[in-house]
Amino acid sequence: MSPTPGDTIAAAIRAARTAGRPALVGFLTAGFPSRARFKDDVAAVLQECDVVEIGVPFSDPMADGTTIQRASFKALADGVTLPWIIGELAAMPQPPPAPVLLMSYLNPLLQYGFANLARDAGAAGVSGFIVPDLPFEESDELKAALAPLGLALVQMVTPVTPADRLAMLCRSAQGFVYAVTMTGTTGKSAVVPDEVLDYMDRVRCSATIPVCAGFGIRSKEQVDLFAPHVDGVVVGSALVEALERGVDVGGFLRELR
Repeated sequence: MSPTPGDTIAAAIRAARTAGRPALVGFLTAGFPSRARFKDDVAAVLQECDVVEIGVPFSDPMADGTTIQRASFKALADGVTLPWIIGELAAMPQPPPAPVLLMSYLNPLLQYGFANLARDAGAAGVSGFIVPDLPFEESDELKAALAPLGLALVQMVTPVTPADRLAMLCRSAQGFVYAVTMTGTTGKSAVVPDEVLDYMDRVRCSATIPVCAGFGIRSKEQVDLFAPHVDGVVVGSALVEALERGVDVGGFLRELR
């Protein structure tokens, strides 16, 4: 049986681990800093990352800190929408060189319609979704729409997720388990105490698919610190800021390895 698009996410992360390094999951906000540059920015990040996460701009990004809030508001002001993002991705070479996920709050997905979303996103090369404000208990409808296309729904866990719920979410996760490094929002530079690394170890013990740490990861030193405890790291706000500054994104990402 050929792998589904969702299967390619875990496979890419495991391939990086087999190569002796944690996988790099790069996040960028769609249409920021420029709508015109979006496809070029995605292509540049795809060349350096094992998995790429594209943020759908939203007016109330409650899990995101100031950097991604600012990027989201600018992209919305420039007219970036979920249909536009899917259309731009569909116009890029298929299949993409690394798995692509869309990170979106629930409202834009509801507005698009789950069945249409799964069909169009799958055709555009998207392998799965991360939906921070969708509780597990309310996710059946979206999962049912994604399943026939083989698209993954990534689950998020946090340091305060109770043990029984952590086990349930790890059992149900697809693609990878997104282990949030801290309580709060994205973007803060994470000071990584031993208890956070212990928590990562607990997540990894509960999961049958790869575990990636995210929120506040900005430096190679942090990547190296997490590396023995997870299968990959998510770099978001730091990458968005690098794109905003117009630096060589490939060089910035290679420095994290």
